[in-house]
Amino acid sequence: MALIELRDLTKSYRRDTMDIPVLEGVSITVPEGDFLGLMGPSGSGKSTLLNLLAGIDRPTRGSVRIGDTEISRLPERALAAWRARHIGFIFQLYNLIPVLTAFENVELPLLLTNLSKKDRRDHVMTALNIVALADRASHYPRQLSGGQEQRVAIARAIVTDPTLLLADEPTGDLDAKAAGEVLTLLQRLNREFKKTIVMVTHDPHAAERASRILHLEKGTLVEQAAAS
Repeated sequence: MALIELRDLTKSYRRDTMDIPVLEGVSITVPEGDFLGLMGPSGSGKSTLLNLLAGIDRPTRGSVRIGDTEISRLPERALAAWRARHIGFIFQLYNLIPVLTAFENVELPLLLTNLSKKDRRDHVMTALNIVALADRASHYPRQLSGGQEQRVAIARAIVTDPTLLLADEPTGDLDAKAAGEVLTLLQRLNREFKKTIVMVTHDPHAAERASRILHLEKGTLVEQAAAS
């Protein structure tokens, strides 16, 4: 069953009197449970595509359907509610809040829900256990390594049990060992927890962990490859 259907997706930005095209006529189908790697040089439109999938940005033309929802047509308030429920976003630079502990950072998305304090705690500790950082729950970001910070960020992304995980260069700021641990964790989330993942990367070693790789160049899909 297809979880993501992108049809003729086009995105351009207006700069003064010019239209700057970023994506042109991209169509992709992603089955539920897939781990898709998106590769391409800087400026190829990879991050823009992720932002469209997350409902952070809207297409100039074309449609973004995730599950039964055509998100490109949702009003802003409905889109924000949909995003909070269905999207987990993993950023290159972690985006943790320095004055909050690991536990508090992971708990943030749950503060928008109706969960009780006990239920929130249970969800947070489950997520921290999955990323093997339950023993660091009371640590602040400055007390963690880069790899641990990214794993806390992944725990925050999965704590609401989202439909779709989006990862934008998740290993771009990590050394090889920490990057390997993060990629192994993403593979586990895909295989064991059946999470559908779309990961943007320029690193072929990272892309190899995906089950399928698509290449973007100058806003268009140029080839399709199966990862090993």
